Amino acid sequence: MSFLSATLSRVKPSPTIAMTAKAAELKAAGRDVIGLSAGEPDFDTPQNIKDAAIAAIAAGKTKYTAPDGIPELKQAVCTKMKRDHGLEYTPAQVSVGTGGKQTLYNALMATLNDGDEVIIPAPYWVSYPDMVLLAGGTPVEVETSLENNFKLTPAQLEAAITPNTKWFIFNSPSNPTGAGYGRDELKALTDVLMRHPHVWIMTDDMYEHLAYDGFEFCTPAQVEPRLYDRTLTCNGVSKAYAMTGWRIGYAAGPVELIAAMRKVQSQSTSNPCSVSQWAAVEALNGTQAFLAPNNEIFKRRRDLVVKMLSQIDGITCPTPEGAFYVYPSISGLIGKSSPAGTVIDSDQVFATALLEEADVAVVFGAAFGLSPNFRVSYATSDEALTEACARIQRFCAALT
Repeated sequence: MSFLSATLSRVKPSPTIAMTAKAAELKAAGRDVIGLSAGEPDFDTPQNIKDAAIAAIAAGKTKYTAPDGIPELKQAVCTKMKRDHGLEYTPAQVSVGTGGKQTLYNALMATLNDGDEVIIPAPYWVSYPDMVLLAGGTPVEVETSLENNFKLTPAQLEAAITPNTKWFIFNSPSNPTGAGYGRDELKALTDVLMRHPHVWIMTDDMYEHLAYDGFEFCTPAQVEPRLYDRTLTCNGVSKAYAMTGWRIGYAAGPVELIAAMRKVQSQSTSNPCSVSQWAAVEALNGTQAFLAPNNEIFKRRRDLVVKMLSQIDGITCPTPEGAFYVYPSISGLIGKSSPAGTVIDSDQVFATALLEEADVAVVFGAAFGLSPNFRVSYATSDEALTEACARIQRFCAALT
């Protein structure tokens, strides 16, 4: 009998972390690798947020806190939800975790039983299905299409719902595609959910502030207030505020669910870092003036990457509405061979060959549940993106 839990055999390590680690390994060996695999802004954390953390340390705010967040941060979340979405929450309806991933995981651990199904549109953030599996549930992956800009249709959602469906996980703008649902598109999905009162909605809004070309972000409970009592709205400070390493995520939802999530967290990690919590208070309550200029930089980078990748024969690269990813299709390259003799028979092989033969790290589409594609993170400098895309162009041009 294996010493390890049988549950662990149901999940796989994060492919994005694996690709980033492989790129770092080659770089340490002296290779000039350009990494486009990590979903992490290259901007520094804004100074006012860093100052708040320094002040918290100086004031001795370095002790244990309540298991799921200090009252000041919970109130800041409530204020943010009212300010940005018109949604009323009390601190008792807020949970703060060690990153957005923990809040999602806590909710699944607190609610899933054997046989419970969770609908996940594909492509999806790599962790969704595995978190469902760890919590004992069954992920139900619903493939979207490039032709529909990787957006789930109401008919697809309707067809995926069964009596066993417990959650629908919704992410807009999306990781990995950057696709964002407009209000009318989201309303069409919430209309379906209104017909199925046993289905709860877990919405991952991590990229809400990263939206371009006039795209206006909205969240399900905002679009359909009647879903408020069965929606968990999840978010965090990592992306828009360039605070990935601070590890603060949060969720707002019904009191009973939040209490259950608190119970899970109290017996696992307990409270998030106290200093990071005070920094997050400043992030949510302080100036938001840097968001717009940062978005302009991301938009410029997006346009650069889309333009250069769209020039490649065999690659189709749609223009996303938000986040900082593009998700090109390589359907026109399948079956070709690289100069080193690698036959490109999958997106995983393509990504591996691109790293080993062209020193560019991307993440293969199968990791996100939809092939043949790859994900590029354009959260890095214009210079690095230009050189990386030029390498991808040369690599693809050399395929025969």
